[in-house]
Amino acid sequence: MTRIYLIRHAEAEGNIYRRAQGQYDSLVTTNGYLQLEALRARFHGEKIDAVYSSDLFRARETARVLAAPRGLSVRLKPELREIKMGAWEDRPWGELNRYSPEQMDLFNNHPDLWKVEGCESFSHLRARVLNALWEIIRAHPGETVAVTSHGMAIRALMSSILNLSCAEMGQIPHSDNTGVTVLEAEGESIRIAELCDNSHLDEKISTFAQQRWWRDGNQKRDHNLWFLPMDPAKDHEFFSACHREAWQLIHGDLSSYDEGGFLRQAAETARQSPDSLFFAMLHDTPVGMLQLSPEEDAQIRAGRIPFLYILPEYRYQNLGVQLLGEAVSVYRKLNRERLLLRCAPDNYPAIRFYLKHGFKKIGSDPGVRKPLYVLSKSIVVP
Repeated sequence: MTRIYLIRHAEAEGNIYRRAQGQYDSLVTTNGYLQLEALRARFHGEKIDAVYSSDLFRARETARVLAAPRGLSVRLKPELREIKMGAWEDRPWGELNRYSPEQMDLFNNHPDLWKVEGCESFSHLRARVLNALWEIIRAHPGETVAVTSHGMAIRALMSSILNLSCAEMGQIPHSDNTGVTVLEAEGESIRIAELCDNSHLDEKISTFAQQRWWRDGNQKRDHNLWFLPMDPAKDHEFFSACHREAWQLIHGDLSSYDEGGFLRQAAETARQSPDSLFFAMLHDTPVGMLQLSPEEDAQIRAGRIPFLYILPEYRYQNLGVQLLGEAVSVYRKLNRERLLLRCAPDNYPAIRFYLKHGFKKIGSDPGVRKPLYVLSKSIVVP
């Protein structure tokens, strides 16, 4: 009998930025690395003879923590990749809910009928992942193998093993990040011994413990944002209200606040780079704004974030990180290697937020009233 530990990758950017990942290559999050430590501890002392992985970084990095302690190399199999999502790759789920509601319903409830430009069919996904699994099993008779893959790929594989149709895939539960499924293969049959177990994860680091969508597969139930271009000339009231509230929160009053200066700077940036200023939208409601400065720091291959803001009544709902995800998406397409921003050192909630999501202090810059921390975050996918 061959024993297979089939493991979903650790939490990656798309999981918290609430974007469709598919075969888009993304980084593991800070919390994802905590999950990997828990996964490493779970398998401490377990016999594993070989480790295979999808060639996407989030799966490779998950496989590494099982291979390295055992002196094994990670064997890459592109056939273990996530479903190819075509035109949906790296787009916010909130945007897809808004502009493609029919296809979103099919994706969630009738995957056999789902089809968008450039996508892979679920039937093709099932066939390629099952073929890859049988190749691994036949190469390791009587051994124990760890295989790291992706959420939809694992669900498609489980539906095939259980002789369910693509239309019945909804019966297969979602797996938490680093969730473990145990398979036993003998002869021409594969048995599921354990399905999507995440008992090694404390609630504080479980991705699913922090999210709601997976409980019924309905993306609309989560707070998924989409991004609407903002015109600083037409939308100056909202723009200025956000800047004023942020300034007063940080400085205690509006003395030294230069509303006209902020507007002129935004207008000049928008003139040079139209995709630099966005409303953060929750359904039909603007809940914040994101301001980028693509020309600034381009010579050092960095992407500057002058302003990232959520309205007070929408804070502490895991929305701010989605604005960060939009910035990462914009700047990756421009081949930037890191993000840069300034933050007041006594703006403790903002400092905690940025450090939690991978930023590090690299210096200080003078501010209007006091020095500001300069924070940086790498966005390069190895």
